[in-house]
Amino acid sequence: MEPDFWHRRWQKNEIGFHETEGNGLLKQYFDKWGLPNAAHIFVPLCGKTKDIEWFLMKGFSVVAIELNEDAVKALFAELGVEPKIESHGQLKKYSVENLLVYVGDFFHLKANDIANIDGTFDRAALVALPEPMRIRYSQHLREITHTKQQFLVTFDYDQSLFAGPPFSVTNEIVNEVYSNYYNINQLHRGKMEGGFRGEGEIYEGVYLLSQKAKK
Repeated sequence: MEPDFWHRRWQKNEIGFHETEGNGLLKQYFDKWGLPNAAHIFVPLCGKTKDIEWFLMKGFSVVAIELNEDAVKALFAELGVEPKIESHGQLKKYSVENLLVYVGDFFHLKANDIANIDGTFDRAALVALPEPMRIRYSQHLREITHTKQQFLVTFDYDQSLFAGPPFSVTNEIVNEVYSNYYNINQLHRGKMEGGFRGEGEIYEGVYLLSQKAKK
């Protein structure tokens, strides 16, 4: 997926992946995550997700990254706040109290940019990427987060029905990508109400990933 693909999607408002009320599975299973009070959460490929507002309302701080600057502008506009905007190497920073969003290529992000997080919320990142980039993404994510725990939401369907994104990420794929580094606990797999793109056999998965003890 080249950057121009995502820029065109945002320009045409082809953002069916955006959930206007935030992610229901996050709210349903959040207590299983076990984050500390005032946790620091990383949200990769965030778009203008309402989940960030939900985290902030719970007293958490958030650092995120998004490729498309219009999406980031919309995120802050919907929050009703005026961000401070700064250059940051190959990236740009939009920030207010308890929220920092980088604009640019995820692979330009470094561990120091997100500091000491407590966990990663991945609802629309892993499923947004085809297999070769998915592997590269997961490796870079581990490096910059020091393999901190993840709350991962996936879609699972017959990939032959239509081309992604979002791509089908089955339990087998999650284990292939992460099982060498994380303990994987699947909390949920259920049919998505209403499906999408005219297909009803779409399943959603929720996983908690915790770092394996080092031998």
